[in-house]
Amino acid sequence: MRPKGRAKSGFTDGPPFQSSRFDPMTEPIVFLPGYMCDSTLFTGQIAALEQRHVIVSAPLSGERCEEMASAILPHLPARFALAGASLGGVVALEIMRRAADRVSRLCLISTDALGETPGDAANREPMLVRAKAGRLSEAMEMAIRPQDLAPGTGRGPIRNYAVEMGTRLGAETFLHQTRALQRRRDHQSTLRKIKVPVQIIAGAHDQIVTPKRQGFMAELIADARFDAVQEAGHLPSLEAPVEVLRLMESWLERPLVLR
Repeated sequence: MRPKGRAKSGFTDGPPFQSSRFDPMTEPIVFLPGYMCDSTLFTGQIAALEQRHVIVSAPLSGERCEEMASAILPHLPARFALAGASLGGVVALEIMRRAADRVSRLCLISTDALGETPGDAANREPMLVRAKAGRLSEAMEMAIRPQDLAPGTGRGPIRNYAVEMGTRLGAETFLHQTRALQRRRDHQSTLRKIKVPVQIIAGAHDQIVTPKRQGFMAELIADARFDAVQEAGHLPSLEAPVEVLRLMESWLERPLVLR
């Protein structure tokens, strides 16, 4: 009988994970949360997947995506499936750029692989001003607007939860993660080099990273599937957790690339 996986959240200053800790018949899955989100962003998926996989939920620490990847990599298994949302997806691409041989498959959710435009970077400055002035909840309300989520009865509660989640992380994290988005590199060349199975999940109503922009990534990857979830906007793992889980389970069943 196969042992169940165990979820692990966060890191401590200790030795990196050893591959012997994981069931050899399954892949550990590393989840990287989105901008101003924590591991509860993936609660609906982790609850099901941890029955068969070891789950590693990695925090995003640093002022640049490169720093975040550097902080995470030493603590990860020798080989793992990697799933990232939003900023976590950008960090996942940085991990792919540096250590593609350690990633068995990749899932990108609400992720923008292109660099920040000057206009988008400038639009973030009023949010930074509010966060520095102790008005983080206002900054979070600007970061995730009602129209960035799918219409319906769930829009208000999910937005409220996202604002609360970001507020819990604090102003310093907001400043660091916002600067990281502003300074992120263009990963088109990274996408072209990816050889492992990739699942790209967009919310059909996402106005922060449009489905068209996310679908463009699939055109650059050799083995990519793109799906736009009709009941979701920028937070599909919260807005449509069952559908996102279905897509991730299908992704995990795809054949691995032999090395």
